Amino acid sequence: MDLTILLDNLTNPALLFFVLGIVAVRLKSDLAIPPNSSKFISIYLLFSIGFKGGQELAHSPNDISIAIAILFGITLAAIIPIYVFFLIKKRLGVENAGAIAAAYGSISAVTFVTAVTFLETLDLHFNGHMVAVMAFMEAPAIVVGVFLMKRFSSEKQMGMSLKEVFGHALTNGSVLLIFGSLLIGFLANDAQAEGIKPFTTDIFKGFLAVFLLDMGIVSGKKLGAFLTSGKFTTTLAVVLPLVNGSLVAFFTQYFIPEIGDRFMFAILAASASYIAVPAAMRLAAPNANPGIYLPMALAITFPLNITIGFPIYLYIIG
Repeated sequence: MDLTILLDNLTNPALLFFVLGIVAVRLKSDLAIPPNSSKFISIYLLFSIGFKGGQELAHSPNDISIAIAILFGITLAAIIPIYVFFLIKKRLGVENAGAIAAAYGSISAVTFVTAVTFLETLDLHFNGHMVAVMAFMEAPAIVVGVFLMKRFSSEKQMGMSLKEVFGHALTNGSVLLIFGSLLIGFLANDAQAEGIKPFTTDIFKGFLAVFLLDMGIVSGKKLGAFLTSGKFTTTLAVVLPLVNGSLVAFFTQYFIPEIGDRFMFAILAASASYIAVPAAMRLAAPNANPGIYLPMALAITFPLNITIGFPIYLYIIG
């Protein structure tokens, strides 16, 4: 592995702000990002990446590779929850297994956004349709996770119906914003896009750094209690992303030529949702324990990916 890439990633300002958030919690500092500000920044990041992806998609050739990429993404989002569910069902129970499976089959938009910055520092390009792939991968994992819970649960009634779950997943704020921004970026002409470029591009990295500071604070609050709750879930939160990301990074060489696209697929497979899935599980699977699947995704898998995961997947891609 190229240690230069690893060291550059570990000294990335955005990542260091994430570490600063964790340190602030451990020092019992009163440092905090106001909730409304944090929500606005998350909306901005999704809007910006969706709009820029739509612009790139508009300039991409209309060939079958886009359809293949989206189909592959949806397939990943459906397959990963199945194997994760059966791997942990006996150990953690049906409801918790379903929620964890949905989280690791779905994606983390923030990890995706951070990966965009990582590629930019290395001057590596990825195609705009990868934003569409990300958007399409959010809902299928949630639906598969809930289906598995309903199929193997001993309870006759468990939360929402599959139709309600699917509708909730598609209308989730982050999913709707990504799709909407992607469409708007696709429809906007070059002159119109240039008019808001200072907002969508120039200040992006600064907002990402502040957002990761907030994520560090949130992660720091959840990490301590979770690490003492059991070695199995901690190990799972480390192994699942590395296995998923590494396998996808390797096998995509056979049908995806672009390095940037292969890297983004690895990130999407390796990341875990800590926004859309917890919101859906709160309604669909109230018996699932968010104290397990939320810290797994946010406090362990997320920092693991953005620190050592990125260089590992890129090294496998070569």
